[in-house]
Amino acid sequence: MNTATREAYGNALVELIEKNEDVVVLDADLAHATKTLKFSQKCPERFFNMGIAEADMIGTAAGLATCGKIPFASTFAVFATGRAFDQVRNTVCYPNLNVKIVGTHAGITVGPDGGSHEAIEDIAIMRSLPNMSVIVPSDDVEARAAVLAAAEMKGPMYLRMARVASPTYHKEDYVFEFGKGELVKDGKDVTIIATGLMVPKAIEAAGALAEEGIDAQVANIHTIKPLDEKMVVECAKKTGRVITVEEATVYGGLGSAVCEVLSDKYPVPIKRIGVQDKFGKSGDADKLLEEYGLTAGKIMETAKELLRE
Repeated sequence: MNTATREAYGNALVELIEKNEDVVVLDADLAHATKTLKFSQKCPERFFNMGIAEADMIGTAAGLATCGKIPFASTFAVFATGRAFDQVRNTVCYPNLNVKIVGTHAGITVGPDGGSHEAIEDIAIMRSLPNMSVIVPSDDVEARAAVLAAAEMKGPMYLRMARVASPTYHKEDYVFEFGKGELVKDGKDVTIIATGLMVPKAIEAAGALAEEGIDAQVANIHTIKPLDEKMVVECAKKTGRVITVEEATVYGGLGSAVCEVLSDKYPVPIKRIGVQDKFGKSGDADKLLEEYGLTAGKIMETAKELLRE
């Protein structure tokens, strides 16, 4: 089954209507696209359409948090982390308020919306902020579990959701553990550490590598901050080679976080796969992934390079 993580986000919000009466939802006039429309139709008294005013939305969410509400503030990732950055930094993170910021339409798979709307720097921006947690679900099951978990946790949180559908590989009984990486496949030759939509690509690459006699380990890092440093180090110790894969810029995101940990605790050869200091562009999502090297084939090629070195 292929389902978009933004779709799972909307469904999880509907679940929260009954589960937690303190949950409120805000949107910046994009409810149909972010899937918060589902919540607004079921519970209009707890939904606030702030219009095309992202800064106001984040400020209002902060105010609601001071009153004991649990606001989920939603818009496209490029606007949540760019246009409203001052409010995210000074109104949410600085006072450490319980605001959940959900950026949908992240990465280059936004496709036809073009480079101006394709947030590739959002993980780096949010990861740099004190008090902010960063979560990037890899399929719809994980997205639902992450949203439900976020409602129970305290503090600022950024959840990154995709526009396009991706393969579901988790079972329905999957348990989301905040700050804990998930070992999707064990292996001894090379470790592929992936996040978001790139996790299914990593699984596909590992399967193809196995056919060539290469035993690749795959780790899903859904929580980029705080990073599961223990798991990252254990993976590096086991295989001695690491590849990171993300649908975001290679500067400041998952790859940078992994490099920071391993440079301090267990240096090994590392290759980072991601957007290489370029903006996105308009086009079909799958064709863009191919052009930017975010494919199972690229992961395979990189693994072989590492093993030859």
